[in-house]
Amino acid sequence: MTDTPEYTPAAVWVWNTGSGGRFANINRPIAGPTHDKDLPTGKHPMQLYSLGTPNGQKVTVMLEELLALGHTGAEYDAWLIRINEGDQFGSGFVSVNPNSKIPALLDRSGPKPIRVFESGAILMHLAEKFGAFLPKDPAPRAECLSWLFWQMGSAPYLGGGFGHFYAYAPTKIEYAIDRFAMETKRQLDVLDRRLAETAFLGGGDYTIADIAVWPWYGALAKGLLYGGGEFLSVQDYKNVQRWTDAIAQRPAVKRGRMVNRVQGDPASQLHERHDAGDFDTKTQDKLAAG
Repeated sequence: MTDTPEYTPAAVWVWNTGSGGRFANINRPIAGPTHDKDLPTGKHPMQLYSLGTPNGQKVTVMLEELLALGHTGAEYDAWLIRINEGDQFGSGFVSVNPNSKIPALLDRSGPKPIRVFESGAILMHLAEKFGAFLPKDPAPRAECLSWLFWQMGSAPYLGGGFGHFYAYAPTKIEYAIDRFAMETKRQLDVLDRRLAETAFLGGGDYTIADIAVWPWYGALAKGLLYGGGEFLSVQDYKNVQRWTDAIAQRPAVKRGRMVNRVQGDPASQLHERHDAGDFDTKTQDKLAAG
């Protein structure tokens, strides 16, 4: 390990607004809105405010899966929240999610709107509301929820840990990259061992556990997350690869990962979704051509 100057923390931490790397402009040690801005509202029961990151994809995949099952009450408007521009700090967004993170859902299907934030909570809310993708029997339900909460607890090590220090930090710190790479590989091994036993994480059926984990670890397994696939030897996790490929072929997954997406092939981007027909008429390549 290379020698680096030893860092001694100050007695009292002081916010250095110039630090933080690629996302320094949106990271801050205080909560609350920075500006007044109302959120738009569409015609559907579900109003989603999000971005096509792994956490955002969880919810759009879930909604598309519910619609594919015929649950018309899951029709939704997906509004784009550009986090690099600080949309998540607008007063309207903060009223739906006081944590200022995407995704945020406003369920307007009842007499009084219900706000739901944190992607795992949104998946549970939708699964229980529509009776889908969450087993009813106690044992498989517990298994499904265990893997759902595993993802919620593990993702910070993958995203804020490995992803940040490997791809985004202004300085490459060998100790930090090594520490989080080790933990990420351990997590991949946890998944691979489980998927050697069952088709899906909760057992034989596809559930919200898979919907939560796939956008993170499926993307990692295909080298699409942080450019770290080769570094982590993701090809070695054969069961994760099999599971990733199977989920990627689901039509609802293909649609869901397009919604609120602003990077990659323009044909894969649907910045906002307000109707099922938008996938055919309003992907960004078609808008540009028009």
